[in-house]
Parts: sequence; structure tokens; C-alpha cells
Amino acid sequence: QVQLVESGGGLVQAGDSLRLSCAASVISKRTFSDYAMGWFRQAPGKDREFVATISRSGLTTVCADSVQGRFTISRDNAKNTVNLQMDSLKPEDTAVYYCAAKYLTIATRPEYDYWGQGTQVSVSS
Repeated sequence: QVQLVESGGGLVQAGDSLRLSCAASVISKRTFSDYAMGWFRQAPGKDREFVATISRSGLTTVCADSVQGRFTISRDNAKNTVNLQMDSLKPEDTAVYYCAAKYLTIATRPEYDYWGQGTQVSVSS
């Protein structure tokens, strides 16, 4: 069982930056470092979309083409947190952002085991 709580969303202007954080509580014999982590987003009327994922060690990251070069995913296994640094934000980045945990391996599809409640990011033009 993994509980995930996102924070850091808000309303910003185009070109601004935001840093999302996700705090994980692992209630089992497993540890946070047993899970690959991912960020997804969902805009109104659209499907949930992959944003970024990071391996258990943090050595491997994958970002969606739409955010490549602007967003950076990182994790701190000592603090059980995963972060999404979002720079040069655009209005099309507006969505609810979800943190997710997947046992062992990274994935760009939403086949994750645990999900947070989401945090709203709104970017005005």
C-alpha cells in the first residue's frame, strides 16, 4: 500500500515556473525505492496524459515530448518524495497533475499501482 499526496500546484502566468512535490507513505514491507514514480496530467475533457517518469534509483528519467526541455523529474529516496520542476509554463500545461507509483519498473502508460488525488496547475496567457 502506497499513499501519495501532491502539493505545489497553483495559478501562474505563461513563462513562469512551478515545482510540484509528491510525498509517499509506504505501508508494507516494501520501501519507496521499490517503486518507479511518474507524473501524469489530465485537462478538462481530455484523457490522462503521461508527463514524466523516473526509475527507482533516479538514474533513468523519461519525459513526454510536449514537456521535454521544460520539465524535470527528480526523487529523494531518503525523504520519500518525487518532484516535478516545471519551467517555461504554457497555457496548454493547464491540467490536474497526478503523482503515481509503479512497483519496480517505469512506464509511460498509466499502468501504475497507486495514484494521488492530484493538484491543479493553471497557466494564464
